[in-house]
Amino acid sequence: MASVRRVLDAAYAAAAGLAAASLLLIFLVMMAQIGLRQFGEQLPAADDISAYLCVSTTFFALAATFKRGELIRVGMVLDRLGPGARRVAELVALSLAAAMVAYIVYWTAQDTLFSWEIEEMSQGTVALPIWVPKLAMPIGAGLLLVAVLDELVSVLRGARPSYVVAAEARAASGDFTAEV
Repeated sequence: MASVRRVLDAAYAAAAGLAAASLLLIFLVMMAQIGLRQFGEQLPAADDISAYLCVSTTFFALAATFKRGELIRVGMVLDRLGPGARRVAELVALSLAAAMVAYIVYWTAQDTLFSWEIEEMSQGTVALPIWVPKLAMPIGAGLLLVAVLDELVSVLRGARPSYVVAAEARAASGDFTAEV
């Protein structure tokens, strides 16, 4: 079981690394665009590339953000429940989240597959097979689904959700940066 945990944690970290790399690439594209403007030039498809990288950044960061308890959660009701009722509420919330994320995975995968099947190309300055940037959506959402199911199984086994433990650890250290 420890090896499965290591593989899952490595997958979440790798996806977060891809999100960070995407964010860095957005910065580099923007800086290149600014630099080229000084010479009266433009980077072809800079806006399109930045948009694709924004989607990539968002979707690849979802699983790691969820596991660290940094996604927006409304704990006003959960925080007032006793341990047994809270566990049931967490199970219900995780089950609903798994169903919704599975729906997102299905439809983003269908959309990406359709773009590949019809050989859809971007309409910008640089023609790019549109399924390539769309691929970040089902992959990132799929990893989020794995993370939600990971938490669901963990809570079913009696453990506290890792996102709760992580949020409490941040609060105990005086770090409220992720709290809204």
